[in-house]
Amino acid sequence: MLVEELPRPLDPVRSFKLKMGILLIAPTTAGWAFFWSQIGWLPVRSTIGVLLIVLFVSQVLAHGMTRPLREMTASARAMRSGDYSQRVRATAKDEIGELASAFNRMAADLAAADQQRRELIANVSHELRTPITALQAVLENVVDGVAAADGPTMKTALAQTERLGRLVSELLDLSKVDAGVLALNREEFEVEPLLADVVAEAQVAATAGKRSVRFAVHVSPPGATAVADPERLHQVVVNLLDNAARHGPANGRVDVLARSSADGLVVEVVDEGPGIAREDRERIFERFTRGERAGGGGTGLGLNIARWVVDLHGGSIAVVDGPGCRIRVTLPAG
Repeated sequence: MLVEELPRPLDPVRSFKLKMGILLIAPTTAGWAFFWSQIGWLPVRSTIGVLLIVLFVSQVLAHGMTRPLREMTASARAMRSGDYSQRVRATAKDEIGELASAFNRMAADLAAADQQRRELIANVSHELRTPITALQAVLENVVDGVAAADGPTMKTALAQTERLGRLVSELLDLSKVDAGVLALNREEFEVEPLLADVVAEAQVAATAGKRSVRFAVHVSPPGATAVADPERLHQVVVNLLDNAARHGPANGRVDVLARSSADGLVVEVVDEGPGIAREDRERIFERFTRGERAGGGGTGLGLNIARWVVDLHGGSIAVVDGPGCRIRVTLPAG
């Protein structure tokens, strides 16, 4: 329940500079009034002159003090129209200077968020348009009698439908990431059966995508267990294997290496591709970042979601040196 507060004495005054003048003149006048009450007389001209000088000096000084406030007001009005480029001069060391610095940081964050929103809309539109266009072309050929509704044609339509479904699922995961609504369901599980299931799923996806890739799982020690969210870890490794299959060479091999110890679990996915340049190793985990050799409908969201899941576990994910492309996931114990 809000408590109604009494109005402050200077709230009706619309100018901060005038408030500063009143702030200086009011105590000066009160002091002179007290002095006059004690001695019974004060020179009128001198009194008025002093008050005018105080008011003038306060207005001159307050002009520079209030300039950041006026600039912030103008910038806020520009932001309301979608212009986040304006900044405020923040040279003062007082509270107004701190406010100006905070305002500039806020403006930069809003500009970045607006840019990300625009890029998200553009990228999602592009990603949706490609499979929809392909699916529409297949269906039009079937309806017009150009192509028969046989197995290969329906497989092409199914592949595009699956691509749409994968994109929608990843976008839903992305919205949950941004909202922070997902919690981990940690439990102890055996590592090798989980990775075997992931590899089996990846093998089916690679075959459906006409990518000849061989997968292999190596777990040390045998029968190793870990404590994590198995469903989310499954999602991470699926995304890593999909990335490796798309970027690796034809007829290549992808190894899944797992090591469990008292410190936690380390999972590495290694392919036989050319690897990732050092300057691009962090960028690949950003949204909608795809390698030039990616094909077969990659959305550019998988690695970003994988990093989020690993971060949620308190672990780390990174590209490390090694033959081919080697991505390492480290999850702490417990």
